[in-house]
Amino acid sequence: MEIAILIGSFFTGVFICFLVFKISNRLTANSLIQKANQEAEQIKKEKILQAKEKFIELKSNHEQLINKKNQEINSVHQRIKQKENSLNQKLAEFNRKDKKNEIERKDLKNQRSVIEKKINDLEKDRRKQIEKLESISSLSAEQAKLELVDSLKEEAKTEALSIIQNTIEDAKLTAKQDAKKIIIQTIQRIATEEAIDNSVSVFNIDNDAVKGRIIGREGRNIRALESAIGVDIVVDDTPGAIVISCFDSVRREIARLSLHKLVSDGRIHPARIEEVVKKTKKEIDDEIIQIGKKTTIDLGIHGLHPELVKMVGRMRYRSSYGQNLLQHSRETANLCAVMASELGLNTKYAKRAGLLHDIGKVSEDDSETPHAIIGMKLAEKYGEKEEVCNAIGAHHDEIEMKFLISPLVQICDGVSGARPGARRQMADAYIKRIKELEDVAFSYPGVLKSYAIQAGRELRVVVESEKVNDEDASKIAFQISDRIQNEMTYPGQVKVTVIRETRAISYAK
Repeated sequence: MEIAILIGSFFTGVFICFLVFKISNRLTANSLIQKANQEAEQIKKEKILQAKEKFIELKSNHEQLINKKNQEINSVHQRIKQKENSLNQKLAEFNRKDKKNEIERKDLKNQRSVIEKKINDLEKDRRKQIEKLESISSLSAEQAKLELVDSLKEEAKTEALSIIQNTIEDAKLTAKQDAKKIIIQTIQRIATEEAIDNSVSVFNIDNDAVKGRIIGREGRNIRALESAIGVDIVVDDTPGAIVISCFDSVRREIARLSLHKLVSDGRIHPARIEEVVKKTKKEIDDEIIQIGKKTTIDLGIHGLHPELVKMVGRMRYRSSYGQNLLQHSRETANLCAVMASELGLNTKYAKRAGLLHDIGKVSEDDSETPHAIIGMKLAEKYGEKEEVCNAIGAHHDEIEMKFLISPLVQICDGVSGARPGARRQMADAYIKRIKELEDVAFSYPGVLKSYAIQAGRELRVVVESEKVNDEDASKIAFQISDRIQNEMTYPGQVKVTVIRETRAISYAK
């Protein structure tokens, strides 16, 4: 019985607990649903508010865009209207001008018809006059025209030759009076400047065994020499000779002396090479300065800048067209001094300009500027007078001549180069110049033969006597000399002789 009561009490307690748990869950679920409904309502209100704000913003932007488009459309309409008005004005103006042009065309047409009528009348009168003249002279108009032209040509030729001969005769008569001017102008025209840079020196050796020592093991010695001096040393199969190649003549001289010392000493290795080259450079630099000082003392030139003195010494190792540059400059200086003295000019300035006129050729500046301009700038840099600087810069017509000694330096430069034996000419250039002289003569009608003789200093031209008369011969001689003077470069002067002869041959049998 007690057990039954206990079991009944247990189940009753379990049931009561179940009822309490179920009621509690229901109350919690209702609370959550109510809270969720409130949050949903809140979110709904916020989203509706955000949507309204976005709509208002989009509406405002759309209205602004529409207003902008309307303004642009109005502006385009305004421009179109203005262009339309302008076109209407232009059309009206065009119509007005077209009417005016039409009236003018009618007037011109009427005037043209009147003019054509007058021309026809004048042509008729002219024909009548020609017919009268032809009947009087018994010549046609064309024949009369040809005879008149021929007579005028002959008359013009005769007068031209006469004027030329008279001019030449007047020049001969007044030559002594205008000697200074004529000499300057003439030599100035014929002065030449052709430069050939010697770039190769030959070092002679006793036997070819020395070549192997100069080359060294794996070429170390010869590479050390080339690197230390800045030259190219060519060792080939040429017996008893080694070629030193370089545009700088001073470097070639340093290389030659260094090789001589090394071969004489017998010790040839890179360290010894550097020592000998350094010593030789110092000796050459000292020698250059001494040569420059000696040259200025010999010429009586004082106050020359040390750098210019050094450049004068460097001329000793530079050649121009086979002529030593220092010797050429000394000759030019002496000639300038003599001519300046005769002409009453400043002898000191002329001598300085003559000595320094080619100083630009030994400048270390490797630019493409002409050597005359380089020399002028160097002279200005080292404090030379304006007259001297202008003479240096103008001796090849690079700049305008401002002083009387400027053409004097140009003349003396040409005289020194034109001296027989002063310069060596290449055979090809000589043959080319001779052929050009003969070709100039053959370009004229009636020339039978042409000979360039006396090393191109005289041109003898043989013409056909049947085709060329005496006046024409003089004319051809003058024209050939004028062409040679204007078109060719030559030393000194070229004499042109035109030979015309008539031979009558008969045989006694």
